[in-house]
Amino acid sequence: MATDTFVPIAPRPAPVKTEGFVPWVRSNLFGDWKSTLTTVVVVALALYVLPGLVNWLVLQAVVAPNADACQAARGVGACWGVVTEKHRLIIFGRYPFEQQWRPELAVALLVALLVSSCIRRFWRIWLVPLWLVGLGVVFVLMHGGTLGLDVVPTDRWGGLPLTILLATLSILFAFPIAVLVALGRRSKLPAIRTFCVIYVELIRGVPLISVLFMASFMFPLFMPPGLSIDVLLRVLVGITLFAAAYMAEIVRGGLQAIPKGQQEAADTIGLTYWQAQRKIILPQALALVVPGIMNNFISLFKDTSLVTIVSLYELTGAMGLALNSDANWRPFKIEAYLFIAAIYFAFCFAMSRYSLWIEKQLARSKNR
Repeated sequence: MATDTFVPIAPRPAPVKTEGFVPWVRSNLFGDWKSTLTTVVVVALALYVLPGLVNWLVLQAVVAPNADACQAARGVGACWGVVTEKHRLIIFGRYPFEQQWRPELAVALLVALLVSSCIRRFWRIWLVPLWLVGLGVVFVLMHGGTLGLDVVPTDRWGGLPLTILLATLSILFAFPIAVLVALGRRSKLPAIRTFCVIYVELIRGVPLISVLFMASFMFPLFMPPGLSIDVLLRVLVGITLFAAAYMAEIVRGGLQAIPKGQQEAADTIGLTYWQAQRKIILPQALALVVPGIMNNFISLFKDTSLVTIVSLYELTGAMGLALNSDANWRPFKIEAYLFIAAIYFAFCFAMSRYSLWIEKQLARSKNR
């Protein structure tokens, strides 16, 4: 009877590491000759440009709020002294100087609400009343008139608080309108479908500037004598309707991507139309268009800069107001623009990263 003999297997080399910084660089930057050539060219340009840029931005820059020192350093170093001198006017606009703790607290509260809404563990029913209470507190802080706070009219609101407030409220109000309009465009009722089509095509056929102009200057002409609606409210309505029209088409694209069998299956098990939309259709449709929705949110956040044409000085308008009123600092607009560009980038980058996180969570749920 033959017996099998055990033959040991020779040791094999360890598998190639596919995770980490070095494998990422190898596959993305030096994957083939085209990637390698592009990487070399970009690195060469960076080595050529970065030393002078760092010298202008940091090494030779003037930080002290000294206009004479900034004039002496023109062409050699950046004048960050303009930010040191004008940062309060840029960030808070024409809000009274001694009361600027109020918009500062309002911004902190709004950002806290936004951050908490992005954390999954806070996705509870009590988040809705928390938002209502938080927005009420923000309005009381900004406007005053109660709790011993001085009244500050909305035409004096400005800077970063106004930018965040307009963007936040526009997104909150535009999203449900967009969902309803997207469903309306797919409705079997001709009247509802026609109204939604006219709304979307009319709003998308004009630029946002014209919508703001109509809301600010033309709309009051149609109001009865003695009745006036605050300009901030009119602008907020205009931005909301404009954003909702674009977002509705994004949502409608997601709805069209859902197979018809999903709705038929919902009808088969006895779900009503709204139950099917809420539990089956809309969750899948919105998951498909997360990048488009977030792109619209980012665009909306940046489009708030257009409200300057109706004399509401948000972040960009407050920067222009701060520099145009002072001839000593007027030549250093580049540094001021870089300052507000960094603020815009921080918010937009945070939204884009959150969008990527949402996409990863959705992909993980589909793989289960």
